[in-house]
Formats: sequence, C-alpha cells, structure tokens
Amino acid sequence: MPSNTTAPPAKKKGRRARLIVLLLVLALVGAVAFGGWWGVGTVRASFPQTTGEIRIDALSGDVEVKRDANGIPQIYADNETDLFRAQGYVQAQDRFYEMDVRRHLTAGRLSEMFGDGQVDTDAFLRTLGWRQVAQQEYDKVLTPETKKYLQAYAEGVNAYLKDRAPKDVSVEYAALALTNDYAIEPWTPVDSVAWLKAMAWDLRGNMQDEIDRSLLTSRLTPAQVKQLYPEYPYDLHQPILDRGAVDPVTKKFDPKAGAEDGEDADGSGTGSGSGGASAQLAALSGLSDVLDEVPALLGPNGNGIGSNSWVVSGELTTSGKPLLANDPHLAPMLPSLWYQMGLHCRSVSATCRYDVAGYTFSGMPGVIIGHNDSIAWGLTNLGADVTDLYLEKVSPEGYLVDGKVKPFDTREEVIKVAGGADRTITVRSTDRGPLVSDRSSELEKVGQKAPVGNAAPDRGTGYGVSLQWTALQPGKSMDAIFALNRAQDFKQFRAAAKNFEVPSQNLVYADTKGNIGYQSPGKIPRRATGDGTLPAPGWDSRYRWKGYIPFDRLPYEYNPDRGYIVTANQAVISPEQYPDLLTKDWGYGSRSQRINDLIESKTKDGGKISPDDMRTMQTDNRSEIATLLNPLLLKIDVSDPYVREAQKLLEGWDYTQEPDSAAAAYFNAVWRNVLKLSFGDKLPKEVRAEGDCVMVRPVDFTGPVDEQNKLVRECGERDADSAQPDGGDRWYEVVRPLLKQEKSAWWKTPATRTDPATETRDQLLARAMRDARWELTAKLGKDVSTWSWGRLHQLTLKNQTLGTAGPGPVQRMLNRGPWNLGGGEAAVDATGWNAAGGYEVIWVPSMRMVVNVGDWDKSRWVNLTGASGHAFHDNYTDQTDAWSKGELYDWAYGKAAVDAAAKDTLTLKP
Repeated sequence: MPSNTTAPPAKKKGRRARLIVLLLVLALVGAVAFGGWWGVGTVRASFPQTTGEIRIDALSGDVEVKRDANGIPQIYADNETDLFRAQGYVQAQDRFYEMDVRRHLTAGRLSEMFGDGQVDTDAFLRTLGWRQVAQQEYDKVLTPETKKYLQAYAEGVNAYLKDRAPKDVSVEYAALALTNDYAIEPWTPVDSVAWLKAMAWDLRGNMQDEIDRSLLTSRLTPAQVKQLYPEYPYDLHQPILDRGAVDPVTKKFDPKAGAEDGEDADGSGTGSGSGGASAQLAALSGLSDVLDEVPALLGPNGNGIGSNSWVVSGELTTSGKPLLANDPHLAPMLPSLWYQMGLHCRSVSATCRYDVAGYTFSGMPGVIIGHNDSIAWGLTNLGADVTDLYLEKVSPEGYLVDGKVKPFDTREEVIKVAGGADRTITVRSTDRGPLVSDRSSELEKVGQKAPVGNAAPDRGTGYGVSLQWTALQPGKSMDAIFALNRAQDFKQFRAAAKNFEVPSQNLVYADTKGNIGYQSPGKIPRRATGDGTLPAPGWDSRYRWKGYIPFDRLPYEYNPDRGYIVTANQAVISPEQYPDLLTKDWGYGSRSQRINDLIESKTKDGGKISPDDMRTMQTDNRSEIATLLNPLLLKIDVSDPYVREAQKLLEGWDYTQEPDSAAAAYFNAVWRNVLKLSFGDKLPKEVRAEGDCVMVRPVDFTGPVDEQNKLVRECGERDADSAQPDGGDRWYEVVRPLLKQEKSAWWKTPATRTDPATETRDQLLARAMRDARWELTAKLGKDVSTWSWGRLHQLTLKNQTLGTAGPGPVQRMLNRGPWNLGGGEAAVDATGWNAAGGYEVIWVPSMRMVVNVGDWDKSRWVNLTGASGHAFHDNYTDQTDAWSKGELYDWAYGKAAVDAAAKDTLTLKP
C-alpha cells in the first residue's frame, strides 16, 4: 500500500499500549461474565427488554413483539410504517453492534472503530464507492413508498439508541471506549440500502477467475489453462432448465462471436502496448492480493459460495402441496448473517399488506427469504458474470481509449482513524468504473517510466486495472424486496423479480394454488466483444458493454412437466438453447445433480416426498469425487503396512462424509494430496494459495507422539510456501478426464528426500496415499481406528471483529466452538473447506428451511447461530447444535401458532 496508509513507527508503542488495556479489560469482562458484579453490570446491560411495555415517540399505534424460546420475534402492527419502525427497533435490540459494523464496512469507515489496521480495507471500499451508490439509489431511484419504509425502519433503530450509552447497546462498545472516543451515530435509510452492496460483493461471480486465468498464462500453455477451466459438463449435470422455458428467441448463440479471448480487435492480444505482458500480470497479481484481504469481514469467495434451493410440486409430495427448501452457503459468521422474523399486519388490507415471515438481514427492513400467506420463495446465487476487469494504459494525463487519452474522474477520500492521524487517498475512475488497482502496493513497481505525479499523489502508475460492475450503478433491488414480500401469485412475483437487479439470483417459487416456478433476475451485461473470462483491454472501446439482457429474455419456468425445479449454482440452460451469455464460469453442478438424483430416486414408481425427506436431502453428504477416485485408490498395490492400514478404511466405504467417518477423513486427505502433487508446483506462484504443512513420510515411523510433532514442525518450515488448488467441484471436472490418461504430464512430480519421482497416475496416487497417511498420523494419531472426519473438519464461529483480531481472552469470550462436522466441499451438505489451507470449515449452509406451502405452521427452519448478537445471551448460539446435526425447529406463522409458541411479549406504545 502507499506510504501514507502505513502507520508511522512512532505510533506503534501507543497501539501496543491500547491493545494491552483492551486485553486486560476484556479479559476481566470474560472472567466476571460467569456471575461477577461487573459481568452483570456490563455484559447483561445490553440484553434486550422482551416483556412489558416501552414507549416510542415515532409510533402511531401499539405494536406487539412476541418472541419464542429461541428469541425469534413476530411483530404485529396496524399499519405498514409502524411495522417497519418496530422491525428496526427489535433488530437494534438484538443486533445493533453487528449493524453498526456493517454500515462502517460498506462506507469504508472501519478505521473509525478499529484503528489503523483497517485503513487498507477502508481504502479499497472507498475506491469501490458502495456508500455513494447507495446514496444515489435512495435519492434518485427508489420509489417514495420504499423510502418511506426505510425511513420508518431508521426511526425505529434510533428510538432504541435514544438515551443509551454505547456500553448499554453491546459489550463490544465497552472495549472500544477504552481505545478511542467512538460514539454511535444515528441510523439512516442509506445505511440499510448499502448492505446489499456487500452481499453483491460476496456473490460477485468470476472476478478472481478472470485474474487467475491471466496469471496462469505466465507459466502454462493455452491448452493447459483450458484444462484447468473445463466447460460445464452438460452431459453429466443437468442445468436448471432442461427444455429452454424462456421467451421465444430466433437468434442462435455463437460463443465465438467477436475477437478471440484475450485478443485485441486487431489480434495483437492484451499484452500489446507499452509495458508489456509482465507489467499487466504484475498489476493483476497486486489486485489479487488486495482481493484476498477484503474477505476478512465478508467471508471467502469461491466455487463453494452459493446455495441449494429446490421446489417440488404437490403431485410429488405426501401432503399434495408444494414443498420448498433453501440453504444459502456463505461464510460462517457470529452472529449469523440471517435474522429470523415475522412481520404481520393485524388485519391485512389495502393499507396494511404485509403478513410475511422468514430470514431478514439485520439493518434492512423486510424479509429476504421466506413466505407470506400465498407464496414462498428461495434464493441461490445465479453466478452471472456481472463484473469485468479492464487493463488500462495509464499516463500522467489519464487513461487511453482508442488512441486518445481521457482524464480520470478523481475524488479525495479522508479516512478517519481511531487513535491515529487521518489518511487521505485519491480515488480515480474511468468511464467504466474505479481504478481498483490503485489500492495495490505492487503497482508502485509497474510502469515506472510513466509516473502519475500530481494526478494521484498517493499512487504510482503504469498499467492499471479498472472494474466495471453492475452493483456500482444505482438500482432498484430494495424496491424488489418489499414487492416480493407482498406478491400473491407468479405474475406479481415476476414483476417484483424484475427489480431484483443486484446481486443476480436464482429465484424459486411456490404458491398455495399448487404452482411452482423459477425466475433468473438481475442486471446482466451484454458485451460488444469477448466473453468476460479474461480482463479486457480498456484502451479498445470495442470491449465495452452494450446494454443489458432485457428482463423478458431472462430464463424462467412455470409448472414444468417433471414436477420439480432444482437450483444449486449450476448452469441455468445450455448455450445451444439460449442466445445470451449469462456467464462462462458456472458452478460445475455436483450438488445440483445429486439433488436431482435424490428427487428422481424418491419419486420413482410413484413415490412421494415428505417434508422430512426434504430435510434429509439438505444433509446429504455424499462425495462425488470419491465415486471417481476411490475405486482407483483401492487398486493401488500398497506394501507399507501403515499405509495399507489406511487404505483398508476405504474398502466398502459408501462415500458418505459423516463426522465419525475415518474413511472420509483419509479420503479427503488423499484428495488434498493428489491436488497438491498434481498441480501445486506447476501453477504460477501468483495463483497459489499457501497451505499448512503436509507430513512427509519418515523412513521408519515408530516413534512417540512428540517425535511425530517434531517431524511436522520441520515439514512446516520446509513447505511454508507450498500451494495447491482449492479442491472445489471445478477440480472434479479437471481431474475426471485425467483419470483416464495414465501418463498425463499432470501426474509427473519431482523426487523428494523420501520419495522417488512419479511418472504415472498410479505412482502419484500411491504417493498421495502415503503422504495422507503421515499427515493424518500427525493430526489424528497413529491408530487409524481413532480417526474421524469431524476431528479434522471443524467449525469455529467467530465474531467478525474482535473475535478474529482481538487478544486471546477476547476471542474466547466472543467466539464459540469448535463443532465437529460432516459434509464437505461440493456436497449437498456444503460445509466447505479449502484444500489449499487445510480442512477447517470456511463456508456453510448459513441457514436451512423447508416450507410446507399452504400448511405454513408445518414449515421448519434453523439458523446457524441464534437470534441474539449479545455474547452470553441464551440465544447467542442456541440453534447451532441443532444446525450441526441437520435438525430443524418448528416455524410458527399463524396467529394461533405464534401465540402458542410465545415465551415473551413486549408491547411498543406511542
């Protein structure tokens, strides 16, 4: 990063002193939270009042808030604005600290809360300009009705904050007060709108793939790069729509239209021009490093990030009514991203139209996923390619387009830093979007012959990278949320979906009349040239976007003959059936095909699907890669008795990944080592992810445990920079054809001090089996009968701020876990792990629901954590044990069911 975003050395002692104070005080909080007077006074002070009466000035009438044993609120009001005021008040009661962190994140103001460690993140987010776009949406795009709801919600939040000291809002503020003079600001409607930008970032699609493809060209041939990014396997994994249920089209889609990938229109390639390919690759590598830092608060991005959602017609269910299931896969957070809630008009009418329940975002009014009295809906990530990176030729005067220099749009951003001096950055933008590479210190080394000078004094220059992204344009997604909540039929559902522009989602639908449907909404660009798989040359205007796919041409489906619709991030429809390019980087369909197979198996010969069947499908943990690889592993002739012990675990294994499965533990370790040996040292260092050490095979491994640990430490020192692929279902399709090519170059590996070189598939598999045996010996012990997948594959829930970067006692106070989990990467029970870094769970089904359409009170749901964001509250992580076991709770919706489940009732009065 530039020098003015690095804290002066003189500040280090002050930072350490503040950290020591923070450590001591929060250690005290953690110690006395078990019953001491300070724990009662500080920890419990922020717990919400859930019974009795509270007076709120903004209300026009009484509002009831009924909470069940899990703290899940159901709100009853006589008019819409009171309903959303109360939603704001109640969410602030349970989750305001989370809301406050989110709005500082989206505005690029985290440094105001947490100090100079967040300056780099703030600088990047200021460059993206999420808050500015949200303000434009509120000022110029959203309907007056939506703005009225947003204002009412903000009034409710501020009514809760009124006259409350920060320490009485959440215990985290007690810690912040000791390190800076942070004060809570009033909530604004734009704070709510901006959070959709963060969610769009988490589901942004193929930006990293664009970068990686380009970086791979520095070491691999085009044919090899193509092997690592195979085409979607339409013959194996059926897309969402199998018969093209879209509006009639006459144009045939030609994926080769325009210039070839990576070429300028003149055929010279993006490497042409001053600076050359090496400067461009350096620019992309630096940007990749920046992107790796942003997920610290938003979670990882990759093939595992997505969701499962499917809907089954009543003709195929035991109830005779549709069933709808949904479980979005996102980074684990504490508290969970989702907040369960019901919003009910006491008397539904033209002036009070809401009777909806489901999963909300803290900080936003309305329900994101759920049902009302007539319809239910679920979401999964469409994965549409809505981002493009452009390589820019930069000069002191601006950026080059068609031989002419255009000046940047520039603005200065001042980042306020708790306990430190303000930092000023310059943000530069092209007419497509911001120059995101300005936030990379690596670019200071690029193009030194063309310094920017006064144009951007905090940056160097040469080649840059700009970002065009639909989320950086004002949109109507907030309008869509309220319209979805009110929709009564498929026509109204589609009308609402039309405005769900960002992030692009797969929407599944069911209604009480027995109809099921699907709609893919979103603002999806059309490109004049290229297919979005590689960064485009910004200096050639023929690579511009030429508008967006019209909504009436986006794929949809209504009551398909097969009787069900499955979306799990797979391809929507084959390119032969659909003229427009949605993306070239789909998820590869392992999860979706497994769900399809389970539904077809259950309904074969007239069978019916029950709600419990839907729940069981959500927790299916079968490994597809094991079905391909395990038979080959069993054929390897193993002479080493220790490795043979492990190999025997795979005999008779049914490919399920239960927490207590030793076979799943060993297989996943073998798969990880196969990827490391086959691809790790063959990839450019710029795209390698650092992984933990893989245990080398000792010459004679009979020593005690302490000797095992010694060997692991030595291995860690040797292989600290080793790398390998992430192991997602893209790699299943990379490896699938290679398993039939016994002498592929990918199977060749160099010799080590303990193993000879490998030349063939079976030699590499044998070596991977040995390495996996010794890796698990180090992690789980010598006795294979004690191994289990759950001991490797653990989930620890972490508070996203002090729980990840605070001192140890603070983390122990705020964090929970670990839980030993089953499931795995690309399984339906998608407890994802990254083979480059180990077996830790890094994304999860962030909630699960099974909706019994029309018989709403028989629906069921569970959240990853709980309703409360307050550490030590009974509802902080009270749902996690049930979630980890695949269990669901009853979901009360009707007034009688809500009353029966209610544990506490709070009345909000004017």
